[in-house]
Amino acid sequence: MAPELRHLRYLIAVAEHAGFTRAAQELRISQPTLSQQIKQLERTAGAQLLDRTGRTVRLTDAGETYVRHARAALREIAAAERAVMDLADLSRGHLRLALTPTFTAYLTGPLVAALHEAHPGITLDVREMPQDRIETGLLADAHDLGLAFDGPHLPGITATPLFTETLGLVTAAHTGDRPPPPAAPLPVHELADRRLALLSGDFATRGHIDAYLTAHGVRPHTAVEANSVQALTEIVRRTSLATVLPDAVTDDDPSLRPVPLDPPLPPRTVTLLRRESAYESAAARAFTALTRNLVRTRGYLPPRPPEEPGDR
Repeated sequence: MAPELRHLRYLIAVAEHAGFTRAAQELRISQPTLSQQIKQLERTAGAQLLDRTGRTVRLTDAGETYVRHARAALREIAAAERAVMDLADLSRGHLRLALTPTFTAYLTGPLVAALHEAHPGITLDVREMPQDRIETGLLADAHDLGLAFDGPHLPGITATPLFTETLGLVTAAHTGDRPPPPAAPLPVHELADRRLALLSGDFATRGHIDAYLTAHGVRPHTAVEANSVQALTEIVRRTSLATVLPDAVTDDDPSLRPVPLDPPLPPRTVTLLRRESAYESAAARAFTALTRNLVRTRGYLPPRPPEEPGDR
């Protein structure tokens, strides 16, 4: 007798919780029922899948193998269900998008607006998270697409370049009747004398900034750390602190004034991430096309060509 899908979900839940009590609570079934169903699965599989002799329940070697294939099977079934529900005319659909938090400040809003206007029947689930979690989520079929930066990617991830993001130093804009002349380039070593407000260390952007400063031997005075770009812009508007933001954020906000750095921060390539060989829904295809069009209409720099050996 072949196992049913509930058996696979039951086994995975017990493995994740290392026991029957919490797994049964999560599954909303009684513990005796859960135990009986797992024993039924073990009889079907012809092997002991769980070791119940210790203080916690753990997978046997056979159980480890079984769970790995069970997870893959459930992912494929979920993808099949989405494929069946997917309509090519885009009258309905669902898209799960993960992105690094920096994009919320200048890209997420226009993209969601464009998608809603063109295809109002598509629902969207947007999640902010670090890039490593985006990629593991794509591999686990928790997301359909990811917006992040180019660089080393996990095996099984496909990255499509979208545009080049540039960053710069930002201060509050002049509030007088006439705007000040463009700021002269600021030598990077002078940042050691500036009080800065920067993104917290869990942002890829902060890592990019720190690497730039370290390369030039600069140790700035970080007066404020924040975990959102929106918080940084509010802080800079109301104080004498400076920050580093993508130029696209500064260009859209007249209350901010860009200050060129010499040398400038290295640019980054923004990419659209997906899992190799994953089913691509009509909603995902539409979102990709809208993203490419938005990037062109907003005048973002095209992606940089890949570096050749010896370019560094």
